[in-house]
Amino acid sequence: TITNLINRFYDIDDGKIRYDGINITKIHKPDLRRSLGVVLQDVRLFTGTVMDNIRYGRLDATDEECIAAAELANADSFIRRLPDGYDTMLTGNGASLSQGQAQLLSIARAAVADPPAMILDEATSSIDTRTEALVQEGMDNLMEGRTVFVIAHRLSTVRNADAIMVLDHGRIIERGTHDQLLEQRGVYYQLYTGAFELE
Repeated sequence: TITNLINRFYDIDDGKIRYDGINITKIHKPDLRRSLGVVLQDVRLFTGTVMDNIRYGRLDATDEECIAAAELANADSFIRRLPDGYDTMLTGNGASLSQGQAQLLSIARAAVADPPAMILDEATSSIDTRTEALVQEGMDNLMEGRTVFVIAHRLSTVRNADAIMVLDHGRIIERGTHDQLLEQRGVYYQLYTGAFELE
């Protein structure tokens, strides 16, 4: 829901969402969406080369920019090990790749777009914990120097955030840094320490 609201896939009935201090209803939708990069849990890859799938983030990106984005996303080393490297053909939504590799391509795609703000929506939730560290490092590189909304149930992804908001049925019930929220010993603390599971 948060991702849909920020992107204005639908508008709110009450209240305001401000983006850089501007009511988002006053921002032309294509301009708003160009300024936001999105990395989702469910990666969508298309039939084409690895390079083409990265370039989809910004269609006028050069090969060098796509490779730099892959390096930033921690994807370059696995790509170079593919049969034809960046020219490897992907089919069936990248069926020959692991979920982690597909997610790294998604991060590279967002990196080549180089938007001022990012939304990472459950970007590590379907990845095994061994691959998560590589993906997390790629996401950390991507987050550098920009505003990022991280929507996560896996709390390790938000630990270093400047501000964490805990939502319950669409309402913010706690807000603070990781350390502040642990000190409060509220819902975040209970979730982080495993006292109860997320619904």
